[in-house]
Amino acid sequence: MAIAPFCTTLWNWSVDGPLAPGQIRATLAAIIGRPVVTLGGVSTERFPDGVVLCDVWRGAGDFPVNVDCYAAPLDPPEHRVLAAFARRTGRRCVLADDTLDATRHLMVSPDGTVRPVHLDIEPTSVGDRRTNLRLCSLTDPGCRARLFCGGSRWGPDSVAPTLAA
Repeated sequence: MAIAPFCTTLWNWSVDGPLAPGQIRATLAAIIGRPVVTLGGVSTERFPDGVVLCDVWRGAGDFPVNVDCYAAPLDPPEHRVLAAFARRTGRRCVLADDTLDATRHLMVSPDGTVRPVHLDIEPTSVGDRRTNLRLCSLTDPGCRARLFCGGSRWGPDSVAPTLAA
């Protein structure tokens, strides 16, 4: 299987609690309507067109389950897929936002809301440890001082209900 040029999107996010890799892939497949398979171990020639490759591994911290999806679709957007995923699994998830601030993420709650947050990031041998979750808010002196927060599509103190995919 050749990955089509329009499907080279990478999704990368973390989940706040244990979920089996098979459950993650099955839930994603149901949401996006495409096959989602494990990364590695199977020849890509045997995959159908439109397949999404998904790597799941256990890390550390408050969001210890890490998910990478390769050849993810461009539509629906990642945050909408993640809102549907959070609703179906009852888990909070975080993904990188549109700033260049490594501590700033979008948190998607099981009710489907999306809000900007900050996390402390510590590199470990099993990936980044994300801890000390706090809302991105203008009442926080650290957040007020960050140039990136105000320039984001997801401004400080914003809470957006997201229509699931």
